[in-house]
Amino acid sequence: MKKTLLSVFAAALVVSAIGGTSYAAEHGDLYQYNNDKVAYGMGVETDSGNRPLGAVAAEREYGDMGALFIGEAAKKRLWLTFDEGYENGYTAQILDILKNKNVRAVFFVTYDYAMKNPGLIQRMIDEGHTVGNHTYSHPSLPECTPEELYTELAMLHEYIKEQFNYDMYVMRPPKGEFSERVLACAKSLGYTTVLWSFAYQDWETANQPSLSAAYDKITSKTHNGAVYLLHAVSETNTKVLGSVIDYWHENGYIITPM
Repeated sequence: MKKTLLSVFAAALVVSAIGGTSYAAEHGDLYQYNNDKVAYGMGVETDSGNRPLGAVAAEREYGDMGALFIGEAAKKRLWLTFDEGYENGYTAQILDILKNKNVRAVFFVTYDYAMKNPGLIQRMIDEGHTVGNHTYSHPSLPECTPEELYTELAMLHEYIKEQFNYDMYVMRPPKGEFSERVLACAKSLGYTTVLWSFAYQDWETANQPSLSAAYDKITSKTHNGAVYLLHAVSETNTKVLGSVIDYWHENGYIITPM
């Protein structure tokens, strides 16, 4: 899935300092794409393979635009992804578990997270995980102008490149809100937009589910091609992660990097 980012990426910022050439003049094609906001959710209905119908439908509709919601139905593989908006003291433990289980995951980070936690970002890279673009400031991307949209992706990409010598190639839109314009913009810059086929209410740090409830919820939704979204701020996720990975392995699932 890894792609080489276009060499002109940094030039996608809003206005040229020389000659006053506007972004719109250089990239006006983005205005042609539908910008109706899609507030993604995969729903609860599933097919005979336990695959969420909403994710399957979204993959069918937007897959050709460089988006991933769910993988192939015929393969017992899945992706494990974490959103990192802020650090709550659990990411190092998550990385320990992944290292112990020999599993590679995807961590979607914002600028604020990367700036405050350089040691964790470096460890993710050193241990073979994928660091993904969760935008510079975590806005709703369909509410951005094309200029702002490019800037949100470009500024974080350039920061990670400069600080860690790492080129990101997957991105996740904040809150799962996207549009055809967002997908087209990301694809033009070499990104795959990664959504999910599993998520649950794990981000409320003061209202964490019990260990048994979390384990049952996560494992009972296992399906071929699953893209799991977990939040690394969750104490419960951290505590059940090793057992969940064991369950997947025992049932023949391969957890694959992006």
